[in-house]
Amino acid sequence: MGLISDEYVRLLGAWPSPFVLRTRIALNLKRVPYEYLEEEDSLNSESVLNYNPVHKQIPILIHGNKPIRESLNIVMYVDETWLSGPPILPSDPFDRAVARFWDVYIDEHCFTSINGVAVAKDEEERKAAIAKLEMCMALLEETFQECSKGRGFFGGDNIGFIDIGFGSMLGPLKVLEKFTGVKFIHPETTPGLFHWVDRFYSHEAVKPVMPDIERLVEFARLKFNTSIFK
Repeated sequence: MGLISDEYVRLLGAWPSPFVLRTRIALNLKRVPYEYLEEEDSLNSESVLNYNPVHKQIPILIHGNKPIRESLNIVMYVDETWLSGPPILPSDPFDRAVARFWDVYIDEHCFTSINGVAVAKDEEERKAAIAKLEMCMALLEETFQECSKGRGFFGGDNIGFIDIGFGSMLGPLKVLEKFTGVKFIHPETTPGLFHWVDRFYSHEAVKPVMPDIERLVEFARLKFNTSIFK
């Protein structure tokens, strides 16, 4: 490739990653053309090591020759850089702070609980991780009711920051439901989230990039060599 335009956008990622998915949804919402580069072995990728020498992780958004790292940071960058498409973060400073708080919560508690169920060493540890994940879903149900104000998404009438943060975790969550038999999002216990899932999946910014669940199931079987996935 020759000289890179200052506006040329590339994304280094891997298809199963929920964090890469966040970036792709944000770019689609803003209607930003970009080149997607699949990194099958990101730990040993020369591009990943070059553009993210500190954490050596994907996703990495490259705008011109400037790398932007960490999924939530990238989503905020996309929102602030491209004014096309709907805003991702609210304009009100308090609402922005609330949205950022919940996305950090999703990463620190919900995602870690999903992983906790997958790698649990015994049934007691697995039950504790499941209980924590169920608590996460209950809190997010309350948050949806508060933030959506009766509309379709956490962000109101369109997908917002919390929608992207939590929606990117739906694939791993569905895989976990398949193997544990536990319905973490249920029409009786989490009715708001239950209907939100269908709206999120069918959104034009999400549908083309959401990983196939059966493919994720096979990926989970290979990655987590534990009894839950056998």
